[in-house]
Amino acid sequence: MIYPMKSRQIQGVKMDDFKVYVTRKIPESGLQMLEEGCGEVYIRESEEPVSKDELIEDISNYRGLLCLLTDSIDSEVLEAATDLRIVANYAVGYDNIDVTAASRLGIMVTNTPGILSDTTADMAWALLMSCARRVVEADGFVRSGSFKRWEPKLLLGYDVNGKTLGIIGFGRIGRTLALRASGFNMRVIYHDIERAPEGVEEELGAEYVDLDSLIASADFISLHTPLTERTHHLIAKPQLEAMKPSAILINTSRGPVVDEAALSEALGAGGIAAAGLDVFEDEPKVNPELLDLTNIVLTPHIGSASIETRAKMSEMAARNILAAMKGETPPNLVNREALG
Repeated sequence: MIYPMKSRQIQGVKMDDFKVYVTRKIPESGLQMLEEGCGEVYIRESEEPVSKDELIEDISNYRGLLCLLTDSIDSEVLEAATDLRIVANYAVGYDNIDVTAASRLGIMVTNTPGILSDTTADMAWALLMSCARRVVEADGFVRSGSFKRWEPKLLLGYDVNGKTLGIIGFGRIGRTLALRASGFNMRVIYHDIERAPEGVEEELGAEYVDLDSLIASADFISLHTPLTERTHHLIAKPQLEAMKPSAILINTSRGPVVDEAALSEALGAGGIAAAGLDVFEDEPKVNPELLDLTNIVLTPHIGSASIETRAKMSEMAARNILAAMKGETPPNLVNREALG
């Protein structure tokens, strides 16, 4: 789908020269901004992720690329994009983009931070509550016709109120989750590579602890870290073995932060009580051993999937591209070194 625009200029920039490639359909509000502001907008019709070969073949004449977290934008793709000025990622994370290569080539990379913190924290909380009270399991129990009578020990779960919540990764989303915990009278402990300012800790009632202490003492552990070499398999067999047997693990960050094979073993053997995953190690594939377990809730990477938030993300990505088109610094630039 191509939207050509009439020739015009903004601040000396000839807009019909600025063509934008969108790898997949996103909410209309952002697309409309691009259609009204750029020379040409190409939107792929396919719902399948764009292949590397397709990108390399198509991207050479475009100055803007709006991509998704599932699109791999590596150095080979970037080097083939001889006219590219900006890669606007429709996500907070950008580990799908070779930022080092982009900077070397003078290509700006942007993301969509901040606006999905509440929505993702809500999703983490939904998974936490679903696991604690066995909501999905109970729903299936009713639908299968197994519910015959009230029973004192039917589908017993765990209280949330008054328990200890351990948050690994205390950025925007982690701190927003801590706010939700305050309504349940929870003790909040957290770990991050950098300690939060004292005022933030006081405001959120959060206590900084080392990673080993958090893993050993938390009743609920929620992951909110970026994916880096340091955080790959941050939660693996040693960490799972150190958790309480009643612990519940939640991951709405990145799939490879958790070793899924070790997690399935721990869940199956009763090493921990339950887990809730919105992201997966080899997404969209899911470790088949997890699918056979009843003490895990699995959702298809919908942490930011509210109507309002996804629309705001599309608008933010569009604003980043429009700023680059005008020769301005995009508001969410992650690699200032690309500016030279």
